[in-house]
Amino acid sequence: MKDKYLKLMVILSGQLLTIMDIFIINVSIPSIQRDLHASNGEMQLMIASYLIGFASFLITGGRLGDLFGRKRIFMTGLAFFMLSSIACGLSSDAVLLVVSRFIQGVSAALMSPQVLSMIQILFSGHEERTRAMGWYGITIGAGTVLGQFLGGYFSSITLIQESWRLIFLINIPVCMLALFFSQKILNESKTLAGKNTFDFFGVMILAAGLFCFTYSLTISEHHGIQVKSIVITMVSILILIYFIKNQKIRIKQGKPYLMDLSLFSYKNFNLGILAVSFFFIMLDSYFYILSLFFQDGLRIGSMAAGEIIVFQGLGFILASLFSAKLILCYGKNFLVAGLALIIAVLLLQILLFDSETPFFILCLLLFFHGLGVGSIIPSLANLALSGLPQALAGNASGVYNTFQQAAAVVGIIVVGSIFYYFLGTKPSPQHYHSAFSIALGINIICLFIVLLSILKVPEHILPKRR
Repeated sequence: MKDKYLKLMVILSGQLLTIMDIFIINVSIPSIQRDLHASNGEMQLMIASYLIGFASFLITGGRLGDLFGRKRIFMTGLAFFMLSSIACGLSSDAVLLVVSRFIQGVSAALMSPQVLSMIQILFSGHEERTRAMGWYGITIGAGTVLGQFLGGYFSSITLIQESWRLIFLINIPVCMLALFFSQKILNESKTLAGKNTFDFFGVMILAAGLFCFTYSLTISEHHGIQVKSIVITMVSILILIYFIKNQKIRIKQGKPYLMDLSLFSYKNFNLGILAVSFFFIMLDSYFYILSLFFQDGLRIGSMAAGEIIVFQGLGFILASLFSAKLILCYGKNFLVAGLALIIAVLLLQILLFDSETPFFILCLLLFFHGLGVGSIIPSLANLALSGLPQALAGNASGVYNTFQQAAAVVGIIVVGSIFYYFLGTKPSPQHYHSAFSIALGINIICLFIVLLSILKVPEHILPKRR
């Protein structure tokens, strides 16, 4: 058992890096822009290029792990993540940093599906897998908080010039340790049936479709919904429809394929995908809007806003520590309670958040929001991936992560656009509160869809302890 948890800690180090590097650059934007003389557009691409690379190759990463070995692909991802982090830290201009961040995102896409796949293989029993997924949730929370904290800390160091470079170079020792222990203690696993087959044409089609989709959403976030973004979105949808048809033909003809469409014959996988999509539409749009509402609507300084949001991270980590034990005792009822807590907190925020709200109330409600989120996230992956054959583990993990990342961007664009619409061109504090309330109302609707999805999951997927 100890050996299993040592392996778990090693693979979770890869997950920690992928989450941390989503957030670590945000606080460092002003100093990077100043030192590299980058334009606003180039800075937006630095943030977006990581997410575009990450989302575009998650399914490919999962399939590569199935066919060529999950340990091998995990270590390959770690090695390229380390090399691309070095390239980011040594970049002499904005273009090099954008390209390096994209490669970093692709490297993360190689690692991330292997983490969920290896958890499913290492922990076959319901109870031990639930505990392992609790640690997976803790890692996500820790990566989110650490990314924001380390980004601010390293950017503020005055002992060296261009200290922002440390936000990338800090990855090097973590990657080296993870590579060493991965080689020493991880076991190889793969789907032997597809040993020497790989659908390179499928990779190109899928990557092109996901790239166009993620890119169109990203430019919509920064420049609004324009004809250009609508055209690219339509092109991406056509490419993805062609990809699905192509995969059906290849499977029927017995040729190598990238995505096993039999995944979608499992009821709990479909419900898990639906649940994680709407949950992350809610979560990422919430954080995006909350930051704007705090700083522009309530006139809270960036430092104080950061301190309040840290309480959300603390609640997340605390809930993740106890969620495994509680999900084993109460099954789906615990997830229902977690969703009810988030809905209650959002309603209280609509009622209580204004310029006169005491600081401790802001922190307390964010803490309880974190408790609710930390109760749900670890079990969403468990819910979607439980009961799937080992041969589908990598493919399922890649599809799950892709939907999660795409949903996060969709939430920011769609809910963010609605927020800005009701804000108007000359917003007053009352306009901010109205727009914030409407956005949170949409978040609550998303949570009800998640609730219905979880209620429809078969009882044997998340059984109570007898």
